[in-house]
Amino acid sequence: MKKYIFLLSVFTCIAAQAQTARKYSNEFLNIGVDARSFAMGNAVVANIGNANASYWNPAGLTEVYWGVDASAMHAEYFQSIAKFDYAAVAIPLRENNSTVAFSLMRFGVDDILNTTELIDNQGNINYDKISKFSSADYALTMSYAGNFFGNKDLQVGANAKVVYRHIGKFATGIGFGLDLGLQYRTDQGWYFGAMARDITTTFNSWKINYNELKPIIVNAPNEDGETILNDLPAEGTELTLPKLQLGIGKKINFNDRWSLLGEVDLGMEFQQTNALISGGNFSINPMVGVELGYDDMVFIRGGLNNMQQIEQFNGDNKTSVQPNIGVGFKYGGISIDYALTNFGDQGLGLYSNIFSVRLDFGHLNK
Repeated sequence: MKKYIFLLSVFTCIAAQAQTARKYSNEFLNIGVDARSFAMGNAVVANIGNANASYWNPAGLTEVYWGVDASAMHAEYFQSIAKFDYAAVAIPLRENNSTVAFSLMRFGVDDILNTTELIDNQGNINYDKISKFSSADYALTMSYAGNFFGNKDLQVGANAKVVYRHIGKFATGIGFGLDLGLQYRTDQGWYFGAMARDITTTFNSWKINYNELKPIIVNAPNEDGETILNDLPAEGTELTLPKLQLGIGKKINFNDRWSLLGEVDLGMEFQQTNALISGGNFSINPMVGVELGYDDMVFIRGGLNNMQQIEQFNGDNKTSVQPNIGVGFKYGGISIDYALTNFGDQGLGLYSNIFSVRLDFGHLNK
């Protein structure tokens, strides 16, 4: 029985990857990074201005100009079954007022039991034949940002990302994609941002290791005594459709110590989903985030996102909203942030504790 369950799991996972264009292709790239951004409901594409901008909006990397800026995050989901790790570094190029950045992320499930050889051809069970494998997704992103046409208030940035995915030794996928971001800031504290993800329809080309799959291709008699051969999955290419996120924010300085930053974003997908606004081949997911700061040292944050229309069993739709909260502390170039965020919708109760650390070496050396 375990052998058949394993066979079904592997075939289902691989077969899903062979489709041409899927709603959830490379979905690990949409999880997000940085506890501060999570706490603000992901409404940060207009105000982000550190190493984490390589993910949210590469145009914001132009705010890194005093020195190297580095960030790291570790998160665990589904009772620590899945682990998500992220690290980024931004390096200012002062000679031409631009910034380059590199980031690496991994989302994986480790120590999955491989029971393909648990039962031999004679039906004998040998637990020593059980091994383990991992199913993991990786993304390496290289970013560049600078002022647009020499305008210090208008920034543009781009990402080139390489994606590598593997399901143990059974299948591997590799892909490439591009992102483009814009930001505009005013002296009155207004922020405007746009982030276009996967503008070239990021692809993953999958290769199947048929030699590793052969042990789990079994002949099983059905009720009529006929022999059925399980088909091998076919190699294929999946496409990740473009996404667009627009944001507008405002920062208010009440006095020398207290400030309030607020932002509203619209996440757009060019396909029908369960988003709050959806129809035809277009969906819009609103996001709202606020950050109350004291002395540019202590921060309290909150946000709403993942607003969806969930169809109930009786056919009615229920609006689901994901709340997020968090705090942050910054001193001498060291920032430590925490967020309590819901990985699913609020009805599932899958809240996760997210911590991230950022080092601004430009201020550390002051």
